[in-house]
Amino acid sequence: MSLYTTKGAIIITCNKRLTPYLEQEVRELGFEPEETFVTGVRIQGTINDCIRLNLNLRCGSQVLYSLKQFEARDADEIYNELKTYPWEKILKPDGYFSITSNVLNETINNSMFANLRVKDAIVDRMREKTGKRPSTGAELTGAVVNLFWKNERAEIFIDTSGDSLARHGYRKIPGRAPMLEALAAATILASRWDRKAPFINPMCGSGTLAIEAALIATNCRPGLFRDNYGFMHLIGYDDTIYQEERGKLEKQIREVPGLRIIATDLSEQAINNARKNARAAGVADMIEFRVCDFAATNVPAGANGVLFMNPEYGLRLGEIEALEETYGRIGDFMKQKCGGYFGYIFTGNLDLAKKIGLKAKRRIEFYNATIDCRLLEYELYAGTRDPRKQAAESNA
Repeated sequence: MSLYTTKGAIIITCNKRLTPYLEQEVRELGFEPEETFVTGVRIQGTINDCIRLNLNLRCGSQVLYSLKQFEARDADEIYNELKTYPWEKILKPDGYFSITSNVLNETINNSMFANLRVKDAIVDRMREKTGKRPSTGAELTGAVVNLFWKNERAEIFIDTSGDSLARHGYRKIPGRAPMLEALAAATILASRWDRKAPFINPMCGSGTLAIEAALIATNCRPGLFRDNYGFMHLIGYDDTIYQEERGKLEKQIREVPGLRIIATDLSEQAINNARKNARAAGVADMIEFRVCDFAATNVPAGANGVLFMNPEYGLRLGEIEALEETYGRIGDFMKQKCGGYFGYIFTGNLDLAKKIGLKAKRRIEFYNATIDCRLLEYELYAGTRDPRKQAAESNA
């Protein structure tokens, strides 16, 4: 029996609040989710399906193929259950593997002990059946086995991804307080951008939002920036399947004539870093970079595009006071220069967002690491509106 062609349960994980956008991606790839939860979706498929998912997903973190579910009250039962599993049919006796886990069990106060028992079970089984034992370590560069253990319910997976898919692989210089690539992609997918109209990104930092916009518009997938996955290190791996899937990625890239993506930042170093990241992603020629104050950013008139900004949130009182003026200027900028656009402000400080002086049409929930954030959507009308309505919105 080959896991590459045998259907089983697949859990695709993501960061909190990215599930709706991950589910959208999974459906677009032709899979029907059986279940959605806070940090992912469950589908049915083979490891060959996992190859396709790994190469295509923008919002996912790990693609986990389920091997076995069982009950375990303590770590010894984890060991005993996994010692009986035919690991010699999956892992190479002279290969390398790692263990990751998500553990919540009252008998364990350190998940590394659970990892150790999983490793011991696999190694002992492999030694008995093959006379050899694979190497093990923390680096996710070979096969990866994942344990989910909550109370007395346990499930063991092959992590077909290895390193997290949430990092798309092109960003060489992250810059200051960077937005994770998967989060940036999800915020763009949550917007009303049609992938043809201008995408304006003042305060661009290391360029992640602008780069993700270019990749989404051209249908360029993250799998083109990686060449190592967990699925490559299992018995039965056929490189021709991977190469076929990768070839499909290259063929589906599209050109978007006339698309304008404009990214600016007051920091010359930030723009230099953003250019380098854009070159690594192959989209440097699609993005117009400029060093300037955000209010001096060129916004093409009458284009009905989107404005995307991720201003600082402020951590200390002095910083917050200084940022109040900045958020107020952002509101002025949107009102004066962005008529006809949808404006999007991603922030982890809703008190500062009030200084923008406009009423958000939508407030979309996200997390940036552990920070509770909102993507605020503003419909920026062109021309003159009823001043009483404008005043009401400003005071809302």
